Amino acid sequence: MAGSELATIPRDSFALAWPGDYSSAATLTEIWLRSFKSHHTRVNYARDLRAWLAWCEACRVAPPHARRAHADMWIEHQREQGAADSSIARRLSAVASWYDHLIANTADDPVPLATRNPARTRARPKIDEDWSPTVGLSRTEANKLIGQADRHSATAAALIRLLLFDGLRIGSALAAQVEDLGYDRGHRVLNLEVKGGTKARVPIPPPVGEAVDVMLAERGNPASGALFMTRSGRRVYEMWAWRLVRLLGKRAGVPQWADLSPHSLRATAITEAMDAGMSLRDAQDFAMHKDPRTTRRYDKSRHNLDRHGSYMLATRFGERE
Repeated sequence: MAGSELATIPRDSFALAWPGDYSSAATLTEIWLRSFKSHHTRVNYARDLRAWLAWCEACRVAPPHARRAHADMWIEHQREQGAADSSIARRLSAVASWYDHLIANTADDPVPLATRNPARTRARPKIDEDWSPTVGLSRTEANKLIGQADRHSATAAALIRLLLFDGLRIGSALAAQVEDLGYDRGHRVLNLEVKGGTKARVPIPPPVGEAVDVMLAERGNPASGALFMTRSGRRVYEMWAWRLVRLLGKRAGVPQWADLSPHSLRATAITEAMDAGMSLRDAQDFAMHKDPRTTRRYDKSRHNLDRHGSYMLATRFGERE
């Protein structure tokens, strides 16, 4: 499993909501989660649904009887807790998908499990497709981060290099197995499951391959199992990776270290590749974006700060007399 959480919901979570037939709701929920090919998606959606069920319990309302007002209150509660609108929107999307699944599969039953979808609310945050809260690194900062990763551990050295050199999503990197390493036409490669549950094969550049070899050698060169593991022998999970990136950023003296995430390394990889002259089309392939507009967002954002007019005006105004 890629992560510290299983993509499941405890069956007894449904007992209060559907006292007469909670097993049916639990079974349909398991089927709903399995319908998503990506394990990363299943884990996130299971977590989102658990949060909604907990909110319903706190409101003393059974999920089948929840109304849009309960979803609206949940949205405001999340904002008060500091959640980003993008996270709130994703959670609402997951819950809405779950209700749609229950409604569609039990509409003809004598007593449907759900008849309305409270997550289909107008209060759901609208997300600006051109805006991303992710902060990136300069090339100098990225090099300092690599240096700190080398000092931290062989696992950190290999993982940070893989994220920076191949621009991978953290879920794909952490789901990789040792047996996913291989060769193809002279290239050392890593076979991955990427967003949407599809397969991809990415080359492993020599600096990454050398770090991976050192990491595996420390573990006795296993032939199978998770590619990235903690010292305690567990598969590296996402929160561990988040903490690692911020710790290394802090040690490297990166000013925005507290805002870094594994996605910061992916964003850095994509923008640095385009700065190095990679075409937008090649950058789309590199990032494994299905929609070129997603790649264009990285291309646009990298110039917004570098070319911002405030730098030009800073040379024209404010001279001290």
